[in-house]
Amino acid sequence: MPMLLRIALSAVLIAACGEFVLKPGCAGAAFAQTAPALERSTPQSRSEILFSFAPVVKKAQPAVVNVFASRVERMPANPLFDDPIFRRFFGEGGGPSGRSTAQSLGSGVIVDPSGLVVTNHHVIEGMTDVKVSLADKREIPAKILLRDPRTDLAVLKLAEGDNFPVMELGDSDALEVGDLALAIGNPFGVGQTVTQGIVSALARTQVGISDYGFFIQTDAAINPGNSGGPLVDMNARMIGINSAIFSKSGGSVGIGFAIPVNMVKIVIAAAKGGGKQVRRPWLGATLQVLSKEIADSLGLERPAGALLADLDPKGPAAEAGLKRGDVIIAVDGQAADDPEAVGYRLATKPIGGVASLGVLRGGKKIVAPMKLVAAPEIPPRDPVKIKGQSPFAGATVVNISPAVIEELSVQGISAGVVVADIEEGSVAQQFNLQKGDIVMAVNDKKIAATRDLEQIANSGRAYYWKITLARGGQVFTTVVGG
Repeated sequence: MPMLLRIALSAVLIAACGEFVLKPGCAGAAFAQTAPALERSTPQSRSEILFSFAPVVKKAQPAVVNVFASRVERMPANPLFDDPIFRRFFGEGGGPSGRSTAQSLGSGVIVDPSGLVVTNHHVIEGMTDVKVSLADKREIPAKILLRDPRTDLAVLKLAEGDNFPVMELGDSDALEVGDLALAIGNPFGVGQTVTQGIVSALARTQVGISDYGFFIQTDAAINPGNSGGPLVDMNARMIGINSAIFSKSGGSVGIGFAIPVNMVKIVIAAAKGGGKQVRRPWLGATLQVLSKEIADSLGLERPAGALLADLDPKGPAAEAGLKRGDVIIAVDGQAADDPEAVGYRLATKPIGGVASLGVLRGGKKIVAPMKLVAAPEIPPRDPVKIKGQSPFAGATVVNISPAVIEELSVQGISAGVVVADIEEGSVAQQFNLQKGDIVMAVNDKKIAATRDLEQIANSGRAYYWKITLARGGQVFTTVVGG
């Protein structure tokens, strides 16, 4: 089976690549008239023979950078190095150095003269030290301003200098299939490289790369190391951030995916505003894919749209008058063929405005204005890092709220506490606890808040732990020894 790969490049292997299971702009008015037939003739001059993307590249390339990320890891102590003879040769570090370095290599693009750089989150995920190499060969340390795993985007700030070259941002909603596109980046670490292709598809969903799957597909060659680099139109404007490839071998086979620039703009705005995370509009509803059977039962011509399976009675969708069984087919006049499209369209809207939802109800089309508000954090998350000698030791848990549900993509469960983080090498990690898991009960005691779990975990060593968890909307109970 082919693989879907994130495409950052590691020094040892493609460490930032992940394997995934694969589970509409309007035509411009200029194309409304019939185009005249093209006349074919023998070129009469050199200028008629030459056709080059060089002017586009010269304008865009100075803003494209290489991103080098790393972290230093302490090697576990080895008893052999207690031997004085070994220490004589290897020193006191527990080994030849006592440390190892994890590295990742990707690309990025400067989007503000002050030195703001956009790249993929998976390029810098888990890393602590980041350096950026500019097109003019300068190498500058960078600070991670914002991480947004939900979109697989991150924003860096160059630590030195100003008045950097920037790339103009385009409009991904104006793209059409067949538009020419260039991909610029650092594939396999060979150095900055330009490849050319077309936009081969739009609004690709069900790709499984991030929470907001609504990708530009291109056949411009994209390979490991291109992650975070720009997809560029013929006006030298960024139209997307290259993020993943679909491949059997790990190299380009002509199917690459880029995050639309209109999503990137929201992340840039959040970083400029000093935020540590991106606040997005809250729908307050659970959406379901509209199958052919459901579409037929509702009397729809085709299975296009997102079915409202459930609503929060206090959420914006309910306040706008939406009901269970409604089908959202558009957001602000832009078609939404599935839940991912609805999520993307709302995620590219700023907080504080109003969005017009096109809805099918009982065979009739209605428009429902919905306020764009962020999900509330009620109750407060009250984060607690669990200590003691329980299977949860090393996990940080938070209370469930609409904001946490949105942030961690919690599915279908609203009781318990959510695992928000897990310490590397901790008991919780060894127990295979995962970020986003919901702890619902321990030893038959319901967990309603973070302090409940903290109290049980610190009550002393137990002979066994009976734990009820929810993961991916499925609830299960397991028993482990104390």
